[in-house]
Amino acid sequence: MPIRVLIAKPGLDGHDRGAKVIARALRDAGMEVIYTGLRQTPEMIAEAALQEDVDIVGLSILSGAHLALVPKIRQTMDKSGLNDIPILVGGIIPDSDRPTLEAAGVTAIFGPGTSTEEIVAHIHKILTPKDTQ
Repeated sequence: MPIRVLIAKPGLDGHDRGAKVIARALRDAGMEVIYTGLRQTPEMIAEAALQEDVDIVGLSILSGAHLALVPKIRQTMDKSGLNDIPILVGGIIPDSDRPTLEAAGVTAIFGPGTSTEEIVAHIHKILTPKDTQ
């Protein structure tokens, strides 16, 4: 089975062009992509990850609320039994905020200008497709 990826836009951020570009690139790389749309709450993201049985969650955050949103999303996913699902973050993240996000369970942070090939390679590096047996 192909890798299943949830791309989510948490919070009040209304800019989703980058998320759509990443979703298209991941699809082109053979992954199944579920895009939640704009203005998702941590509970909505965790529920979508659970219902869609995803392998990884990618968060696109440009609002500056990453330090509030990401830990809450991780906690909500953990409460739903999704503690083994990696989280990636894309957006404008100051270097000083990276340790806090990594401590919250983020496996990678991708800033502006990151190539889609780099993101695809990272996902393949940390995941293997689910066993089809």
